[in-house]
Amino acid sequence: MKTSWRSAALVASAAAVLALTTACGQEQAPQTGSQNVGATAAAGDYGTGIGTGSSTDNGYGADAKDQQGAAAQAQSAGQLAVTESAELGEVLTDGAGFTLYRFDKDTAEPPKSSCDGDCAKAWPPVPAEGAEAATGVDKALLGEVTRTDGTKQLTVAGWPMYRYAKDTKAGDTNGQGVGGTWFASAPTGKKATLADLPGLSVRKDPQLGDIVVDKNGMTVYRFMKDEAWPKPVSACTGACLEKWPAVAPVSADDTEGVKKKNLMTFTRPDGVRQMTVNCWPIYTFTGDKKAGDTNGQGVGGTWYAVAPDGKPVGAPEAE
Repeated sequence: MKTSWRSAALVASAAAVLALTTACGQEQAPQTGSQNVGATAAAGDYGTGIGTGSSTDNGYGADAKDQQGAAAQAQSAGQLAVTESAELGEVLTDGAGFTLYRFDKDTAEPPKSSCDGDCAKAWPPVPAEGAEAATGVDKALLGEVTRTDGTKQLTVAGWPMYRYAKDTKAGDTNGQGVGGTWFASAPTGKKATLADLPGLSVRKDPQLGDIVVDKNGMTVYRFMKDEAWPKPVSACTGACLEKWPAVAPVSADDTEGVKKKNLMTFTRPDGVRQMTVNCWPIYTFTGDKKAGDTNGQGVGGTWYAVAPDGKPVGAPEAE
């Protein structure tokens, strides 16, 4: 069925195929065998179970064992500090160097915490009492909010502050990106992030070398079952796409260090526009929790970080 469809398409739209071939810069058809054209990702190919938490996960990113130490973190923040993170830029920490977080489901105007019960065990609220501003922290941004249990929680620019039960030592940022709703706080109360990263740029990874990252510094990946010729085709759908979100379109002018030839977008069957590098569809990985993570590298033997020229870094049979 796949072969007849492709043959019919090539016969019916030879001119269009020629245009796409030129646009994608392909001089010959891709090798067959290793790439299952148009196939949906099989179970295990997209990293099921990676970054999903343990069997005792309470649904808030921490399990019962983690929560045993959470009570110890429910102490005064002391003198706040600003820590420089290579992945996140300026991060707000407490007096002991522990990262402070904010929750997207909270509100800052007016200040309101939406994290109670098991959530508060995984993400201990930072008490307002005893918190002091330090160099780099505007004292005027510090405040408090009354929680449902009557306790006062520290706020920064209105955002309630938390620690994370899985951060066990100063400098840990294990809570970054958990559930897509928890983020390290900048000194301003905004989400900590490296400023002014282009839509796509190149980062030198100590193990992988030069790899492409998105505007948030997250590693960009290729799926070996995708196709780039005669036009981009994504084989990652359904549950696969939930694990490996498609990178949204990026202007060629909003890139740095990435090969600009054949930098293009295409429309997926679900109507979503997806970015490509050298015509290959690109993705991020939900198992990567912070900028610099490369947990998707080699997953299922089909997922690899992207080199600046679009090739899969470390793939056994890279083009």
